[in-house]
Amino acid sequence: MVTNLRTCDLTDPLGIEITRPALSWQLTGTTTQTGYHVQVEPGLWDTGEVSGAEQRVVYGGRPLTSRTAARWRVRIRDANGEWSDWSPDARFELGLLGPDDWTAAWITHPDWYDEGDPRVGEGRPLPLLKGEFVLAKRVTRARLHVAGLGVYTATVNGAPVTDAVLEPPYTDFTSRVVYATHDVTELLREGRNTLGVELGPGIAHVFPHQDRYMKFFGSKVAPRAIAQLELGYADGSFSRFVTGADWRAADGPTVRSHWYGGEDHDARRTAIEWRPVTVIPAAKDVLRSRACPPIRVTERLPATAKLVATDGTPVFDVGTVVAGWAELSLDLPAGRYLRLVPGDQLDAYGRVVQSKPTTGAPIFNTYVTKDGPQTWHPRFRYDGFRYVEVQGLPEQVGEEAVTALVLRADNTPTGAFETSDPLVNDVHKIIDRAVRGNMYSVLTDCPHREKLGWLEQTHLLFDVVAYNYDVAAYYRELLVTIAEAQTGDGLVPDIAPEFLVFDPPFRDDPNWGGAIVRIPWQLYRWYGDASAMETHHDAMRRYVDYLTGKAEDGILDYGLGDWIGLDTSTPVPLVSTWGYWRAARTMARVAGVLGRDDDAKRYRALTDQITAAFAGILPASRSQASEILALDMGVITDELALDRIAGAVAGGGITVGEIALPALFRVLGRAGRHDALWEFATSTSHPSYGYQVRHGATALTEAWDGPTRGLSQNHYMLGAIDAWFYRGLGGIGQAPGSNGFRRLLIEPAAPGDLESVRASTGTPYGQVSVSWTRGDGEFALEVAVPPGSSAEVRLPDLGLARHAVPEEAVRLGERAYEVQAGRWSFRASR
Repeated sequence: MVTNLRTCDLTDPLGIEITRPALSWQLTGTTTQTGYHVQVEPGLWDTGEVSGAEQRVVYGGRPLTSRTAARWRVRIRDANGEWSDWSPDARFELGLLGPDDWTAAWITHPDWYDEGDPRVGEGRPLPLLKGEFVLAKRVTRARLHVAGLGVYTATVNGAPVTDAVLEPPYTDFTSRVVYATHDVTELLREGRNTLGVELGPGIAHVFPHQDRYMKFFGSKVAPRAIAQLELGYADGSFSRFVTGADWRAADGPTVRSHWYGGEDHDARRTAIEWRPVTVIPAAKDVLRSRACPPIRVTERLPATAKLVATDGTPVFDVGTVVAGWAELSLDLPAGRYLRLVPGDQLDAYGRVVQSKPTTGAPIFNTYVTKDGPQTWHPRFRYDGFRYVEVQGLPEQVGEEAVTALVLRADNTPTGAFETSDPLVNDVHKIIDRAVRGNMYSVLTDCPHREKLGWLEQTHLLFDVVAYNYDVAAYYRELLVTIAEAQTGDGLVPDIAPEFLVFDPPFRDDPNWGGAIVRIPWQLYRWYGDASAMETHHDAMRRYVDYLTGKAEDGILDYGLGDWIGLDTSTPVPLVSTWGYWRAARTMARVAGVLGRDDDAKRYRALTDQITAAFAGILPASRSQASEILALDMGVITDELALDRIAGAVAGGGITVGEIALPALFRVLGRAGRHDALWEFATSTSHPSYGYQVRHGATALTEAWDGPTRGLSQNHYMLGAIDAWFYRGLGGIGQAPGSNGFRRLLIEPAAPGDLESVRASTGTPYGQVSVSWTRGDGEFALEVAVPPGSSAEVRLPDLGLARHAVPEEAVRLGERAYEVQAGRWSFRASR
């Protein structure tokens, strides 16, 4: 009856630092909850029997301190007043909450310590660090708290402590470094044990070099590590083993790693000369615990073919554009030098194409073989690719030699979408593949030439990401990173973390910086979680006030405009002022939810002022983007404008860029112009998604004509149609006034010749699914509503007068019905 217990939207998390964590659960079957009872042991909190339908409560028990290990359970009261059995226990454990909890020291290899020098370590192999300790009695509990910069891997007795990779995630690094907590009890043994850490520079330390591509160079902090192993014994005693002066350092087999340019590994090398480490007198108050899922290998894609270029160079095709590692599996003698060149496209001769506007160039990894069977992939960086050119490989080696290890932040997939139209299914697939290819510790724009967290996508395409993945914890962590990038005067830069400072307008655009305002609101609307609005309210307010200080009579006259739009005539002030309006309007709503009435009144007035100012500069001869933004704001409401836009979209004449594109789907969807959107969805002429599919795209590309024009083959910024797939064709949305999908609005459209749709997504209350088919004068709809939710179901207007609906459905209108949790079937016919 009670299932999926989570703490801070994570399952049994270790090492959290939130001392008032949110505890949530879901229900099974068609249970209606009228009360709940939560117990947190040992003796930490007991809510008693509480009346209410809440399935998310904030811990309110005894103060939680460092290392607190808790288990909790919940039971609920149903509509008949009966209490359920207790759920199985869930667990959470706090990490180290303050710098005084750390007795470990930051350490590094002596050759990698020279603060402030961006060239430190250049030409040096990556460092290995190790410490040895002896266990004379049985360990019953072992927790390893570990962090490293820029990328680290940690082992106990040679075994990895985690399957997480590319640790730690992006942060500013000078103000926050994320550490992870691991249960390593099973990796320890009586007698001598070894704790090892291998370091790479990552994006924290991008050293300058001449032979390979780099987006930028500069050092936030040179490579280092800190580790604290805390041991509990069967006899009740406790001890620690920590990084310090007794650790040793050596040169490792990875001889170079550059976040952008490539990684070089010599498998013949062994660490034979161990030296004392350098202890770094650095503060530990930058250490913060992990609060969202890490990056993991989420797919393994064996090469589908070994191609041979005109000049004989072998090129391996993994079948789709991905982001991650190309893994070699070989059986060769020692000393063979291999160069791996990753890329998204091939030239006319069958060789991998790299260039600055596509992937950056040159980018390559090298590997020198050891003797015998061996497997290798880069470990301290990643690439975007579909093809891997392997220079130096013996001719007899087959396609089994290369496998793509696909990496991404391991947010749980929750969405599924499929229609009767294969082209539309392929459009959904390439958008999802591009989301996956850029879902790292931040949402990047592309996985090769930039690897930077451009912010416009995080909020403009929030629903595209959230329909497909559970990102409740992930987006809260993105917000922390965005807030850290905010400057003292309130500016939020276009990228976060701000690893390099761009010139205006690539640093200061309200449709990028506005993420700091929009994301907390989106988290509240999608997950019913107001904590981000509360935590970041001051930063949100400072940003809107910063924009107000830059505006003249309500107008912002700077920015990037409607980026990558085909029609460049849309005035930049219109696009920036729309972003300003959206931020101010959101702040008014946030203030209303938080009970800040004076703020709500002030921001409503500001919203009205911006709206009037926008109307004053709206030209008489308007671009498509100008009209879309004006319609979105309510500045214009005439049907003729909708007719013009719908006609252009249906005829393949879309001209908007990435800023106005989500608004286009929102405006036309809201107006019921689904037939026009369907025509665009199924178009294969330029510009369209179908054009990309028909020209071989396996992930969404940077431009409408990306497969034929070039540019990045792995960008999700134009992916706004995927939200319409779920909300428009699948009909999965929220009823007015609902938050967290407590009350669903199921309103599928059935445009054009579309015969069927199956769509589902996760909500805080469980999975909602919709399936519909039509044909021969009949329409059939199946809806699954999770327990804890209800739904208003609106059947599409197909001219079918006879309705067969569940007896329990409450009629709300001509084609509208109310249902509670459960599975429901609706039929319409002539």
